[in-house]
Amino acid sequence: MDTLSEAYKGIPLNLGDIIPLDFSSPPPTLPDSHAWFQPSDDDCSFDDPASSMPIIDFLDPKATELIGLACEKWGAFQLKNHGIPLDVIQGTEEEVKRLFSLPTEQKLKALRSPGGASGYGRARISPFFPKSMWHEGFTIIGSSARDVKKIWPDDYARFCDRMENYEKEMKVLAERLTEMLFDMLKIPEEKRKWVVTSDISEVLQLNFFPSCPEPDRAMGLAPHTDTSILTIVQSPSTGLQLFKEGKGWINVHPHPNSLIVHLGDLLHIISNGRFCSPLHRVTLNETRKRYSIAYFYTPPVDYVLSPSLSGDNSPVALFRDVTVKEYHEIRAQKFGNSLSLVRI
Repeated sequence: MDTLSEAYKGIPLNLGDIIPLDFSSPPPTLPDSHAWFQPSDDDCSFDDPASSMPIIDFLDPKATELIGLACEKWGAFQLKNHGIPLDVIQGTEEEVKRLFSLPTEQKLKALRSPGGASGYGRARISPFFPKSMWHEGFTIIGSSARDVKKIWPDDYARFCDRMENYEKEMKVLAERLTEMLFDMLKIPEEKRKWVVTSDISEVLQLNFFPSCPEPDRAMGLAPHTDTSILTIVQSPSTGLQLFKEGKGWINVHPHPNSLIVHLGDLLHIISNGRFCSPLHRVTLNETRKRYSIAYFYTPPVDYVLSPSLSGDNSPVALFRDVTVKEYHEIRAQKFGNSLSLVRI
């Protein structure tokens, strides 16, 4: 059983919420369906060296301490010397570009089903917003072969092999980071056995953000948090923004050969609010296409999320116990209000 498929099966979408705009022949001007409100002054993003996301060297003797501080203040950081071979990252990027460069009718052969979670289509969060996002995606849960064979009946092996290899590398890194964070939270051994099992829920999300005729009026991905323990993002170009309380939307400039790590709602619950689950969004560019690969790392569906009360600052639980599957189901129906619905 995999988390997303089971959670979303009973909450099917309309086809209109799944089929992306045909970006192989995009309109010369922004259609009203994709025109968001003009950003207000309070909504503007900015660059401030003093308020930039931390860049942490995984080989630094103080890496654990620095990651802990970043998780408390930002819920995110950039990680260099992470151990993922460059050829693995480059090979995966090549496949992502190859996939999204295909004719629309070919990609639609792997269109996500109304009650499904894997395959080609719009962002699963689309129905919660009044306007459409300037984006198309491809979601992989488990093996990618089933969906990719529909697109490349005789030429799917390379894509599948590279995605599988990428997931294996990401899983190792996610395990290391999760163990590190659980050590900080003093999570007992019996509550972390899943980390080294094969029962985890993994999702690989491939994203394409085409160049946009009016990027200031459109949105690549609308503001949201992730339903994961942590998410590891590979993106060679700017576009990602994180919301920082008291600051606003801050641009994330990817550091060369680094990965972006940000925490999800599940770790926010487990940490009893100590670690942030940052609100983030994706902006667009008038001339540049953008691609990203997001790896979501999640416990088994029956795992019970219990707030850790080991720290001096967490004497009282802020959230009730909830299984991973139940939280995904809440998110599928309530989206942005989900954390408040499990708050005590």
